[in-house]
Amino acid sequence: MGASLSTMKLIRYAVAYVFIVSGLMKLVHTETANHFLGLGLPYPELMLKLVIILEIGCGIFILLNKSVKTAAIPLIAIMIAAIMITKLPIVNTGLLQFAFNAKLDIVMLVLLLILYNRYP
Repeated sequence: MGASLSTMKLIRYAVAYVFIVSGLMKLVHTETANHFLGLGLPYPELMLKLVIILEIGCGIFILLNKSVKTAAIPLIAIMIAAIMITKLPIVNTGLLQFAFNAKLDIVMLVLLLILYNRYP
């Protein structure tokens, strides 16, 4: 049973909202940007700028229903990296704590996979 058109629109709007706001927060909120810079990534300043551009840009493409499948790909990669870098290290504190902390990341990854699979 396939999802209706209105369901797919709601998924697109929710995904776009999360990524556009996330990118904007990294852009304008120093504490959010500093948290990202402190993750230990190589070339942190460059990575921050790249993630901001991808989150806002791909979020806008998804919002406008343009190249949704293509726009979902870098966001899927970002979500997988976010889970691996920021959530997996807390697995040793307990599975429930991990599940709680990773809930948005996992839901966004699932929604992105739905968009990827539903759009040409």
